[in-house]
Amino acid sequence: MNKWVYQIEDIGLDNEQCLLNETVFHNANGYIGVRSDFEEGYAQGYDTIRGSYINGFYDIAKMSQAEKLCGLAEEKQTMLNVADPQTIFLKIEGETFCMFEGTVEKSSRSLDMQNGFTQRQVVWRSPGGHRVEITIRRMTSFLLLPLFTISYEVKALNFSGTLEFISVHNGDVKNYCNPNDPRVAGESFQHLRPVSAEVKDGVSYLVTETVTSGLTVCTAVKDVLSCGIGAVCRENSVQEGHSVTRKMETDIREGETVRLVKYTVFTDSLRYKDCRKEAENAMNRALSVSLEKWYRQQREYLDEFWAQSALDIEGDDDLAVAVRYNLYQLLQSAGRDEHSNIAAKGLSGEGYEGHYFWDTEMYMQPFFTLTNPRISASLIAYRYSILDAARENARIMGHRKGALYPWRTISGSECSGFFPAGSAQYHINGDIAYAVVAYYLATGDLDLMAEKGAEIIFETARLWMDAGNFHRGKFHINDVTGPDEYTCLVNNNYYTNAGAQYNLHWAVRFYELLGEAGKLAPVAEKIGLKPEEIREFKKAEEQMYLPYDEETGINPQDDSFLQKEVWDIKGTPADKFPLLLHYHPLCLYRYQVCKQADTVLAHFIYEDAQDLETIRKSFAYYENVTTHDSSLSTCIFSIVASRLGLKDKAYDYFGDSAKLDLFNLHHNTKDGIHTANMGGNYMAVVYGFGGLRLKETGICFAPVLPDKWESYTFKISYRGSHIQVCVGRDKSVFTLEKGEPREITVFGTKYLLKDTIEIER
Repeated sequence: MNKWVYQIEDIGLDNEQCLLNETVFHNANGYIGVRSDFEEGYAQGYDTIRGSYINGFYDIAKMSQAEKLCGLAEEKQTMLNVADPQTIFLKIEGETFCMFEGTVEKSSRSLDMQNGFTQRQVVWRSPGGHRVEITIRRMTSFLLLPLFTISYEVKALNFSGTLEFISVHNGDVKNYCNPNDPRVAGESFQHLRPVSAEVKDGVSYLVTETVTSGLTVCTAVKDVLSCGIGAVCRENSVQEGHSVTRKMETDIREGETVRLVKYTVFTDSLRYKDCRKEAENAMNRALSVSLEKWYRQQREYLDEFWAQSALDIEGDDDLAVAVRYNLYQLLQSAGRDEHSNIAAKGLSGEGYEGHYFWDTEMYMQPFFTLTNPRISASLIAYRYSILDAARENARIMGHRKGALYPWRTISGSECSGFFPAGSAQYHINGDIAYAVVAYYLATGDLDLMAEKGAEIIFETARLWMDAGNFHRGKFHINDVTGPDEYTCLVNNNYYTNAGAQYNLHWAVRFYELLGEAGKLAPVAEKIGLKPEEIREFKKAEEQMYLPYDEETGINPQDDSFLQKEVWDIKGTPADKFPLLLHYHPLCLYRYQVCKQADTVLAHFIYEDAQDLETIRKSFAYYENVTTHDSSLSTCIFSIVASRLGLKDKAYDYFGDSAKLDLFNLHHNTKDGIHTANMGGNYMAVVYGFGGLRLKETGICFAPVLPDKWESYTFKISYRGSHIQVCVGRDKSVFTLEKGEPREITVFGTKYLLKDTIEIER
C-alpha cells in the first residue's frame, strides 16, 4: 500500500458520494481553494457545491435579529465563491463525455500527498462505441499561490477522429445555501457584481467586486491545447455576460494522446493594490515555465514539508494514510499572511461560511508551532492585525478596557448571531493567548512577542480584569459559555477560568521577560501599560476561582453543572443526534450533557492546575455525560486518556477522530473538511501517545505505543532544532536531525540530545 496516495476505485456516482468527493479531493494551498467537481458536471437534478475560494476574501450580509438588543451582531462576513474556472466539456466525434451516460469501464480518484495533486482517471465508452482513457490532474501551487491548474489528457483507444474541448470561465456565481442546516448559510445572496470582462492575448480576465465589503477579485484563465502530430487546432473565444467560453477542436489518431492545460490565477484587493494587473503578472509567471516544472517545484516543496513534519505509523496502513491525509489538509488550509487564518472547513467548502474560530489556536496551530513555525507566526500576525477590532468588540460588549476577540469572524468583527453559544464564549481570549505562549515556548522568539504577541497577551489579560471580579478572596468570571455549547451562560466555567489564569500569568511573565531584554518600553508606552496593572494581573491569577466539588472529587464544569439532571444519552434514539438539531437550546441547557470536551480539554491544556487524581475522576465523570456531537471532542478525550494510562480508551477515541472525513462519520463532510479535528488528530499522537508537553522549563515526552501498532515516528522543531521521535515496542529513539543540541525530558529524566538517545520502554 502506498501511504502517500489516498485513492478510491470505481467512483461512486450517487449524489451524496459526488458531494463528499468534492470535499475529500479538493485542491488548496492556504490562499486559494477549489472544490473537486467533475469538470463536465453531474446528472440533471443533482445538487452540487461548486466553488472556488480565496482565504479571507468576504462580503457582508445582513443578519437580522428578532429582538434588536444592544450590541447584538446584525451583519456578518461570509467567504465567497468567487468564480467557476473548473468547467471543461469534452466532445468525442460529437458525443459529449459524461460519467452518467455511455459506459464507465474503469475509474478512480486519487490524492497524491507527495507530489501535491489530485487525479481522476476514467476509461469510457461513448454510446456510439468510441473508447477513450481520460486523465485529469489538478494542482494548486504551493510556490505560486494564485495558481490553479487542470491538465486534461485524452487518449483515443479504438478510433481516430475529432475531439472538441469547451472550456468555460464563469464569474457569475453564488454561494451554496441550505436553510435546514445551521452549519452553512441559510439564504442565497448575490454578493458579487461584474466590473469587467476581457480577453487579451488568449487570456480571459474577469474582474468582480463585492456588493458591500468593497473588495475586488480578478480571475484569469488561459487554455493551452497540445495537438497531436500534424493535427491542426481550431480555436475561438466567445464572451457572453460575465463569462468567457473557449472552444478548441483538433484531430486525434488511435493510440494518440491530446492534452489541454487550463491555467487559472486568482488575485484580490486585500493583498494587491491592482488585482487586475497582478493577475496578468501571475499568469505571465505561470506560463513562463512548463507545467512539468511546476509539478517538480510542487514535489520539492512537499519534500521539505514532510521532512519537517512527517508522522508515520507502522502496523496500520489505513490509519497511516488517514493521518497523513489530515496533515496534508492542514497545510492546504492554513493562511500564509496577516489577512487570513484557518477556517473551520479550511478552503474545502462553505460550512460555517469560512469563519475563523478558536479551532485555529487550540487544535490546528499546535501542528504548525511544532513543525512549521513560520506559518504559526503568520497565524499570530492575523490575530494581531484584528487586535483593534477586538478592542472595539470589547467596547460593544460593555468592557471599558482590554480586547475581546470575536467568537467567529473573518475581518475582525463578530459574526455570531446566537450570542449564548457564540459571543459569550470568552474563552476565545484564553485560547489565543495560549497559542501565542506555545509559539514562544517552542521557538524562543522574543522578537515576535515584542512586536505582536505581548500586546495580544496584555490586552486579553486586561479584558479578564474587566469581565471578572474579586469576591470573598477569589476572582470570579460570571455569565460566560465554555467550549461545551450545550451548557451556556454560566458562572465560573472551569475551562474559561483556567485559561484566564494562564493568560494572566503570562501577561506578568512577558512583562518581566521583555523588561529584562530591554524590549518592553515600546509596547508598554503604546498601550499605556502600568506596573500597577501587572500587580492586579498577578493577584487575579493567584486568586482565580477554579470550581472543585469535594463530594465527587472533580472539577465541575461550572457553578451550576452538578445541580442539573443527567441527560439519558444511552436512552436517546440514534436519529436524535446531534442533539442541537433536535432539541431546543434551553432544553439542553437544563441538563448535564456535554456536546464536547470542556473541563476535560482544560485538563489537557492546563494540566498543572490540578493533581492527577482530580483529572482522573473528572475524566471518568465527563465520559458519561458527553455526546461528542462536535468533531473537536474525541481527540481530546484520547489525549487525556493517554495521560491517565488508559491505552485502550486512548486508542478507541483516536481511531474515531482520525478517519472522520475519509469515512464521513458525521455525515456532513460534503460541506467541508473538519480541520480542527485533523489538528486534534495530530495532537492525539504527539501530545497523547507521545506525551509531548511544552513548558517554560523545557520540552517533555512520555511516549507510549498503542498495542495495535508496531511503531510510530514524528518530527518536531524545537528552538530551531529538528528532532525525530521514533517509538517502538522495546524502546524510544530521539534523534537530533538538525540544529543545536537541546535538553529534553523523558519520563521525568533530563537528557542532552546531541545526536541520538535510546530509552528502553
